[in-house]
Amino acid sequence: MDIEPVAFGSHHWSYQSFVNELSNSMGYYFAAYDKSSNQLLGYSGFWLVNGQEEAHVTTLAVHPEHRRQYIGERLLINDIVEARKVGARWLTLEVRMSNDTAQKLYYKYGFKNLGVRKHYYQDNDEDALVLWTENIESPEFVEMLHERVLYLKSRGEFSDLESAESFPEIPSNGKSVETGKLSRRSAQQTVSRSSFKGADEC
Repeated sequence: MDIEPVAFGSHHWSYQSFVNELSNSMGYYFAAYDKSSNQLLGYSGFWLVNGQEEAHVTTLAVHPEHRRQYIGERLLINDIVEARKVGARWLTLEVRMSNDTAQKLYYKYGFKNLGVRKHYYQDNDEDALVLWTENIESPEFVEMLHERVLYLKSRGEFSDLESAESFPEIPSNGKSVETGKLSRRSAQQTVSRSSFKGADEC
């Protein structure tokens, strides 16, 4: 995956890691791509864990050339909506202590810092913040999500986005950007936190 090394540096998944993730029956992975060129712009995904009530965001990445175009935000919204569809009640993720940009995005969507994983990132021994949402089915969270989507629409960023639960094509700098599923399965499978990379580059 060309985005991995440029987005995550030495702390990135291998090709085999992607193959393994896409065969994970509790993994849900999505891609944002330019329909006109079929170019992959970014991707995200989560695992259902803890009795399928928790969606653990394992990755969220956008190619550096296509950042600051709301692609990462669209992928995060997509993760939230899909997590709700499959019955998750919370989202959680790890993010680098130094990644202020990603943290600001997550805080906009109700994530809160509930702890630190010491020496989480193997490339430089950096700590990770552990972020969680409130119950994503709560009226307060749904209202926040709805208001955020309305704000983006008012800015013309998601001009054709009808609601938080509808994801038609979104124009971005002349591109027709669409979010599609890489994998979506429902069978039970035991998972281990040790393979979580963190949701850092968006």
